[in-house]
Amino acid sequence: MKPNERFYSFKEDFRDPYDRDRDRVIHSSSFRRLEYKTQVFLNHEGDYFRTRLTHSLEVSQIARTLASSLGLKEGLCEAIALSHDLGHTPFGHIGGDTLDELLKSDGHNFGFDHNFQSFRVLTRLEKRYEGFDGLNLSFATLEGVLKHSAPYYKDFVKPLNGQFHLDKHPSLEAMIVDRADEIAYVSHDIDDGIKYGLINLDSLLCEPLCKRVDFLVQEEGINRTHKLYRHRFVANLITLLVKDFISNSSIEISKYDKLEPICASLDSNKPLPVGFENEIEREIKTLKKYLFENLYHHEKIMVNMFAGRQCIKGLYGAFAQDIYLLPAYQKELLDKRNKHRVIADYIASMTDRYAMKQYHELYGLGVR
Repeated sequence: MKPNERFYSFKEDFRDPYDRDRDRVIHSSSFRRLEYKTQVFLNHEGDYFRTRLTHSLEVSQIARTLASSLGLKEGLCEAIALSHDLGHTPFGHIGGDTLDELLKSDGHNFGFDHNFQSFRVLTRLEKRYEGFDGLNLSFATLEGVLKHSAPYYKDFVKPLNGQFHLDKHPSLEAMIVDRADEIAYVSHDIDDGIKYGLINLDSLLCEPLCKRVDFLVQEEGINRTHKLYRHRFVANLITLLVKDFISNSSIEISKYDKLEPICASLDSNKPLPVGFENEIEREIKTLKKYLFENLYHHEKIMVNMFAGRQCIKGLYGAFAQDIYLLPAYQKELLDKRNKHRVIADYIASMTDRYAMKQYHELYGLGVR
Protein backbone atom coordinates (compact mmCIF):
# COMPACT_ATOMS: atom_id res chain seq x y z
CA MET A 1 0.00 0.00 0.00
CA LYS A 2 1.34 3.41 -0.93
CA PRO A 3 1.69 6.04 1.81
CA ASN A 4 -1.69 7.60 2.65
CA GLU A 5 -3.43 5.40 0.05
CA ARG A 6 -6.07 4.33 2.56
CA PHE A 7 -7.02 7.96 3.32
CA TYR A 8 -9.42 10.16 1.40
CA SER A 9 -8.00 12.33 -1.31
CA PHE A 10 -7.81 15.96 -0.25
CA LYS A 11 -9.94 16.76 -3.29
CA GLU A 12 -12.81 14.79 -1.80
CA ASP A 13 -14.89 15.90 1.15
CA PHE A 14 -16.93 13.43 3.16
CA ARG A 15 -18.83 16.16 5.05
CA ASP A 16 -22.25 17.62 4.44
CA PRO A 17 -21.82 21.12 2.90
CA TYR A 18 -23.25 22.79 6.00
CA ASP A 19 -21.07 20.73 8.33
CA ARG A 20 -18.14 21.89 6.23
CA ASP A 21 -19.31 25.49 6.61
CA ARG A 22 -19.53 25.04 10.38
CA ASP A 23 -16.02 23.59 10.55
CA ARG A 24 -14.56 26.46 8.55
CA VAL A 25 -16.23 28.99 10.83
CA ILE A 26 -15.08 27.25 14.03
CA HIS A 27 -11.48 27.23 12.81
CA SER A 28 -11.53 30.91 11.83
CA SER A 29 -9.73 33.64 13.76
CA SER A 30 -12.90 35.70 14.03
CA PHE A 31 -14.72 32.89 15.80
CA ARG A 32 -11.97 32.45 18.39
CA ARG A 33 -11.96 36.16 19.16
CA LEU A 34 -15.63 36.00 20.18
CA GLU A 35 -14.43 34.52 23.48
CA TYR A 36 -13.26 37.97 24.56
CA LYS A 37 -16.00 40.13 23.09
CA THR A 38 -18.76 41.62 25.23
CA GLN A 39 -22.30 40.30 25.20
CA VAL A 40 -23.71 42.62 27.89
CA PHE A 41 -21.11 42.50 30.66
CA LEU A 42 -17.50 43.38 29.88
CA ASN A 43 -15.33 40.30 29.69
CA HIS A 44 -12.94 41.30 32.48
CA GLU A 45 -15.77 41.59 35.03
CA GLY A 46 -15.90 37.87 35.67
CA ASP A 47 -15.60 34.41 34.18
CA TYR A 48 -19.27 33.60 34.72
CA PHE A 49 -20.85 36.09 32.33
CA ARG A 50 -21.74 35.31 28.74
CA THR A 51 -19.49 36.41 25.93
CA ARG A 52 -20.20 36.55 22.19
CA LEU A 53 -18.73 33.06 21.96
CA THR A 54 -20.89 31.43 24.63
CA HIS A 55 -23.90 33.29 23.24
CA SER A 56 -23.23 31.90 19.75
CA LEU A 57 -22.95 28.38 21.18
CA GLU A 58 -26.25 28.78 23.04
CA VAL A 59 -27.98 30.06 19.90
CA SER A 60 -26.59 27.09 17.98
CA GLN A 61 -27.88 24.60 20.55
CA ILE A 62 -31.38 26.09 20.57
CA ALA A 63 -31.47 26.38 16.77
CA ARG A 64 -30.46 22.73 16.35
CA THR A 65 -33.20 21.67 18.75
CA LEU A 66 -35.80 23.65 16.82
CA ALA A 67 -34.57 22.38 13.46
CA SER A 68 -34.52 18.75 14.60
CA SER A 69 -38.05 18.95 15.97
CA LEU A 70 -39.36 20.67 12.82
CA GLY A 71 -37.59 18.39 10.34
CA LEU A 72 -35.24 21.07 9.02
CA LYS A 73 -31.48 21.07 8.44
CA GLU A 74 -29.65 21.15 11.75
CA GLY A 75 -26.26 21.63 10.12
CA LEU A 76 -27.37 24.74 8.27
CA CYS A 77 -28.88 26.20 11.44
CA GLU A 78 -25.65 25.50 13.29
CA ALA A 79 -23.48 27.12 10.61
CA ILE A 80 -25.64 30.26 10.54
CA ALA A 81 -25.85 30.45 14.34
CA LEU A 82 -22.10 30.15 14.87
CA SER A 83 -21.50 32.82 12.20
CA HIS A 84 -24.19 35.37 12.93
CA ASP A 85 -22.21 37.46 15.46
CA LEU A 86 -18.74 37.34 13.87
CA GLY A 87 -19.07 40.99 12.84
CA HIS A 88 -19.64 42.33 16.34
CA THR A 89 -17.19 44.90 17.64
CA PRO A 90 -15.64 44.99 21.11
CA PHE A 91 -17.93 46.36 23.85
CA GLY A 92 -21.12 45.01 22.31
CA HIS A 93 -23.65 47.11 20.42
CA ILE A 94 -22.20 50.40 21.65
CA GLY A 95 -18.99 49.61 19.76
CA GLY A 96 -20.88 49.10 16.51
CA ASP A 97 -23.00 52.20 17.06
CA THR A 98 -19.86 54.26 17.66
CA LEU A 99 -18.14 52.99 14.51
CA ASP A 100 -21.33 53.69 12.58
CA GLU A 101 -21.34 57.32 13.74
CA LEU A 102 -17.62 57.78 13.07
CA LEU A 103 -17.79 56.37 9.55
CA LYS A 104 -20.81 58.48 8.67
CA SER A 105 -19.11 61.59 10.03
CA ASP A 106 -16.26 60.83 7.59
CA GLY A 107 -18.65 60.73 4.65
CA HIS A 108 -19.46 57.00 4.51
CA ASN A 109 -23.22 56.84 4.03
CA PHE A 110 -23.26 53.11 4.75
CA GLY A 111 -21.62 53.43 8.16
CA PHE A 112 -21.32 50.19 10.14
CA ASP A 113 -23.82 47.37 10.61
CA HIS A 114 -22.80 44.28 12.59
CA ASN A 115 -25.02 41.91 10.59
CA PHE A 116 -23.46 42.97 7.31
CA GLN A 117 -20.04 42.95 8.97
CA SER A 118 -20.56 39.26 9.79
CA PHE A 119 -21.22 38.64 6.11
CA ARG A 120 -18.08 40.60 5.18
CA VAL A 121 -16.02 38.57 7.65
CA LEU A 122 -17.16 35.36 5.95
CA THR A 123 -16.75 36.58 2.38
CA ARG A 124 -13.91 39.10 2.47
CA LEU A 125 -12.08 39.74 5.74
CA GLU A 126 -11.09 36.18 6.66
CA LYS A 127 -8.31 34.89 4.42
CA ARG A 128 -7.80 31.13 4.05
CA TYR A 129 -7.27 30.62 0.30
CA GLU A 130 -4.73 31.88 -2.19
CA GLY A 131 -7.07 32.77 -5.02
CA PHE A 132 -9.92 34.51 -3.19
CA ASP A 133 -11.03 36.07 0.09
CA GLY A 134 -13.39 34.58 2.64
CA LEU A 135 -14.11 31.12 3.97
CA ASN A 136 -15.74 29.72 0.81
CA LEU A 137 -19.07 28.93 2.46
CA SER A 138 -22.27 27.72 0.83
CA PHE A 139 -24.85 30.17 -0.53
CA ALA A 140 -27.46 29.05 2.01
CA THR A 141 -25.18 29.79 4.97
CA LEU A 142 -24.15 33.19 3.61
CA GLU A 143 -27.77 34.09 2.86
CA GLY A 144 -28.75 33.00 6.34
CA VAL A 145 -26.15 35.26 7.94
CA LEU A 146 -26.93 38.20 5.66
CA LYS A 147 -30.70 37.90 6.13
CA HIS A 148 -31.05 36.26 9.54
CA SER A 149 -32.95 39.27 10.87
CA ALA A 150 -35.35 41.61 9.09
CA PRO A 151 -35.41 44.04 7.40
CA TYR A 152 -33.05 42.62 4.80
CA TYR A 153 -33.01 45.50 2.34
CA LYS A 154 -30.48 48.05 3.56
CA ASP A 155 -28.12 50.45 1.83
CA PHE A 156 -25.22 48.20 2.77
CA VAL A 157 -26.41 45.28 0.73
CA LYS A 158 -28.02 46.93 -2.31
CA PRO A 159 -25.28 45.61 -4.64
CA LEU A 160 -26.09 42.07 -3.45
CA ASN A 161 -29.83 42.31 -4.13
CA GLY A 162 -29.71 40.48 -7.44
CA GLN A 163 -27.85 37.56 -5.93
CA PHE A 164 -29.49 37.30 -2.51
CA HIS A 165 -33.06 38.47 -3.34
CA LEU A 166 -33.51 40.93 -0.52
CA ASP A 167 -37.20 41.21 -1.30
CA LYS A 168 -37.69 37.58 -0.22
CA HIS A 169 -37.48 35.92 3.16
CA PRO A 170 -34.44 33.69 3.69
CA SER A 171 -34.53 29.96 4.36
CA LEU A 172 -36.64 28.55 7.16
CA GLU A 173 -33.38 27.63 8.89
CA ALA A 174 -32.30 31.30 8.89
CA MET A 175 -35.65 32.31 10.38
CA ILE A 176 -35.18 29.71 13.11
CA VAL A 177 -31.73 31.05 13.98
CA ASP A 178 -33.19 34.55 14.35
CA ARG A 179 -35.72 33.37 16.92
CA ALA A 180 -33.19 31.06 18.62
CA ASP A 181 -31.02 34.16 19.01
CA GLU A 182 -33.91 35.90 20.73
CA ILE A 183 -34.59 32.97 23.07
CA ALA A 184 -30.90 32.75 23.96
CA TYR A 185 -30.23 36.39 24.74
CA VAL A 186 -33.46 36.99 26.66
CA SER A 187 -32.84 33.96 28.88
CA HIS A 188 -29.12 34.39 29.47
CA ASP A 189 -29.35 38.15 29.98
CA ILE A 190 -31.87 37.48 32.73
CA ASP A 191 -29.51 34.88 34.20
CA ASP A 192 -26.51 37.21 34.15
CA GLY A 193 -28.57 40.20 35.31
CA ILE A 194 -29.86 38.38 38.38
CA LYS A 195 -26.42 36.94 39.11
CA TYR A 196 -24.83 40.40 38.91
CA GLY A 197 -27.60 41.93 41.05
CA LEU A 198 -28.89 44.33 38.40
CA ILE A 199 -32.34 42.77 38.04
CA ASN A 200 -34.79 42.80 40.89
CA LEU A 201 -36.47 39.40 40.98
CA ASP A 202 -39.77 40.72 42.39
CA SER A 203 -40.15 43.27 39.60
CA LEU A 204 -39.09 40.72 36.97
CA LEU A 205 -41.78 38.30 38.12
CA CYS A 206 -44.43 40.95 37.46
CA GLU A 207 -43.83 40.35 33.75
CA PRO A 208 -46.54 38.05 32.28
CA LEU A 209 -44.08 35.64 30.65
CA CYS A 210 -42.03 35.41 33.82
CA LYS A 211 -45.16 34.65 35.84
CA ARG A 212 -45.71 31.60 33.61
CA VAL A 213 -42.13 30.48 34.17
CA ASP A 214 -42.29 31.09 37.92
CA PHE A 215 -45.34 28.81 38.09
CA LEU A 216 -43.42 26.03 36.32
CA VAL A 217 -40.49 26.36 38.71
CA GLN A 218 -42.79 26.35 41.75
CA GLU A 219 -44.35 23.15 40.40
CA GLU A 220 -40.91 21.55 40.66
CA GLY A 221 -40.99 22.29 44.38
CA ILE A 222 -38.42 25.07 44.15
CA ASN A 223 -39.39 28.40 45.72
CA ARG A 224 -37.85 31.80 45.03
CA THR A 225 -35.40 31.61 47.91
CA HIS A 226 -33.97 28.25 46.81
CA LYS A 227 -30.37 28.40 45.56
CA LEU A 228 -31.39 26.59 42.37
CA TYR A 229 -34.25 28.94 41.57
CA ARG A 230 -32.34 31.10 39.07
CA HIS A 231 -31.03 28.08 37.19
CA ARG A 232 -34.44 26.40 37.05
CA PHE A 233 -36.08 29.67 36.03
CA VAL A 234 -33.77 30.08 33.02
CA ALA A 235 -34.11 26.42 32.02
CA ASN A 236 -37.90 26.58 32.18
CA LEU A 237 -37.99 29.87 30.27
CA ILE A 238 -36.00 28.33 27.40
CA THR A 239 -38.12 25.17 27.45
CA LEU A 240 -41.39 27.12 27.42
CA LEU A 241 -40.31 29.24 24.46
CA VAL A 242 -38.87 26.32 22.50
CA LYS A 243 -42.03 24.24 22.98
CA ASP A 244 -44.29 27.13 22.01
CA PHE A 245 -42.23 27.88 18.89
CA ILE A 246 -42.31 24.25 17.75
CA SER A 247 -46.01 23.87 18.42
CA ASN A 248 -46.94 27.11 16.68
CA SER A 249 -44.65 26.63 13.66
CA SER A 250 -45.01 22.95 12.82
CA ILE A 251 -48.24 23.19 10.79
CA GLU A 252 -47.05 26.10 8.65
CA ILE A 253 -43.62 24.53 8.06
CA SER A 254 -45.27 21.33 6.83
CA LYS A 255 -46.44 23.28 3.75
CA TYR A 256 -42.86 23.87 2.56
CA ASP A 257 -40.49 21.67 0.60
CA LYS A 258 -37.86 20.98 3.24
CA LEU A 259 -35.50 19.14 0.90
CA GLU A 260 -34.02 22.46 -0.17
CA PRO A 261 -32.94 25.17 2.31
CA ILE A 262 -33.64 28.01 -0.13
CA CYS A 263 -37.35 27.36 0.09
CA ALA A 264 -38.81 30.55 1.53
CA SER A 265 -39.73 32.41 -1.64
CA LEU A 266 -42.19 34.38 0.44
CA ASP A 267 -42.13 38.14 -0.08
CA SER A 268 -40.34 39.91 2.77
CA ASN A 269 -43.37 42.13 3.41
CA LYS A 270 -45.43 39.07 4.35
CA PRO A 271 -45.45 37.51 7.85
CA LEU A 272 -42.86 34.88 8.66
CA PRO A 273 -44.16 31.30 8.49
CA VAL A 274 -42.52 30.49 11.83
CA GLY A 275 -42.83 32.10 15.23
CA PHE A 276 -44.46 32.05 18.64
CA GLU A 277 -48.13 32.00 19.51
CA ASN A 278 -49.52 35.55 19.48
CA GLU A 279 -49.89 35.91 23.24
CA ILE A 280 -46.38 34.61 23.88
CA GLU A 281 -45.08 36.94 21.17
CA ARG A 282 -46.64 39.91 22.98
CA GLU A 283 -45.24 38.77 26.32
CA ILE A 284 -41.73 38.45 24.84
CA LYS A 285 -41.94 42.03 23.59
CA THR A 286 -42.93 43.37 27.00
CA LEU A 287 -40.15 41.34 28.65
CA LYS A 288 -37.58 42.73 26.19
CA LYS A 289 -38.82 46.23 27.01
CA TYR A 290 -38.33 45.47 30.71
CA LEU A 291 -34.75 44.30 30.07
CA PHE A 292 -34.04 47.36 27.93
CA GLU A 293 -35.11 49.70 30.72
CA ASN A 294 -33.84 47.81 33.75
CA LEU A 295 -30.75 45.92 32.56
CA TYR A 296 -29.27 47.33 29.36
CA HIS A 297 -29.67 50.89 30.66
CA HIS A 298 -28.63 50.15 34.22
CA GLU A 299 -26.08 52.61 35.58
CA LYS A 300 -23.33 50.00 35.92
CA ILE A 301 -23.80 48.83 32.33
CA MET A 302 -23.95 52.39 31.00
CA VAL A 303 -20.70 53.36 32.76
CA ASN A 304 -18.88 50.46 31.11
CA MET A 305 -20.43 51.16 27.74
CA PHE A 306 -19.41 54.81 27.96
CA ALA A 307 -15.83 53.70 28.62
CA GLY A 308 -16.02 51.33 25.66
CA ARG A 309 -17.36 54.08 23.43
CA GLN A 310 -14.47 56.38 24.37
CA CYS A 311 -12.03 53.58 23.64
CA ILE A 312 -13.45 53.01 20.14
CA LYS A 313 -13.43 56.75 19.40
CA GLY A 314 -9.86 57.06 20.61
CA LEU A 315 -8.59 54.17 18.50
CA TYR A 316 -10.39 55.36 15.39
CA GLY A 317 -9.12 58.91 15.79
CA ALA A 318 -5.53 57.81 16.34
CA PHE A 319 -5.42 55.46 13.34
CA ALA A 320 -7.13 58.01 11.09
CA GLN A 321 -4.65 60.68 12.14
CA ASP A 322 -1.56 58.49 11.66
CA ILE A 323 -1.81 55.37 9.46
CA TYR A 324 1.65 54.28 10.59
CA LEU A 325 0.10 53.25 13.89
CA LEU A 326 -1.65 50.43 12.00
CA PRO A 327 -0.13 46.94 11.72
CA ALA A 328 1.62 45.97 8.48
CA TYR A 329 -1.30 43.99 7.06
CA GLN A 330 -3.74 46.86 7.52
CA LYS A 331 -1.27 49.28 5.92
CA GLU A 332 -1.07 46.98 2.89
CA LEU A 333 -4.86 47.05 2.57
CA LEU A 334 -4.84 50.85 2.31
CA ASP A 335 -3.69 50.51 -1.31
CA LYS A 336 -6.83 48.49 -2.13
CA ARG A 337 -9.54 49.77 0.20
CA ASN A 338 -10.84 52.97 1.75
CA LYS A 339 -8.75 54.10 4.73
CA HIS A 340 -11.63 54.60 7.14
CA ARG A 341 -13.17 51.23 6.26
CA VAL A 342 -9.83 49.49 6.85
CA ILE A 343 -9.60 51.18 10.25
CA ALA A 344 -13.19 50.24 11.14
CA ASP A 345 -12.60 46.62 10.09
CA TYR A 346 -9.46 46.47 12.22
CA ILE A 347 -11.17 47.90 15.30
CA ALA A 348 -14.23 45.67 14.81
CA SER A 349 -11.98 42.61 14.81
CA MET A 350 -10.48 43.44 18.21
CA THR A 351 -11.41 41.79 21.47
CA ASP A 352 -12.38 43.96 24.43
CA ARG A 353 -9.07 43.50 26.20
CA TYR A 354 -6.96 44.05 23.08
CA ALA A 355 -8.85 47.26 22.30
CA MET A 356 -8.27 48.51 25.85
CA LYS A 357 -4.59 47.53 25.65
CA GLN A 358 -4.20 49.44 22.38
CA TYR A 359 -5.96 52.47 23.83
CA HIS A 360 -3.72 52.42 26.88
CA GLU A 361 -0.58 52.23 24.72
CA LEU A 362 -1.72 55.11 22.53
CA TYR A 363 -2.97 57.46 25.22
CA GLY A 364 -1.27 56.25 28.38
CA LEU A 365 -4.64 56.01 30.10
CA GLY A 366 -6.46 53.06 31.59
CA VAL A 367 -9.94 52.18 30.35
CA ARG A 368 -12.30 50.50 32.80
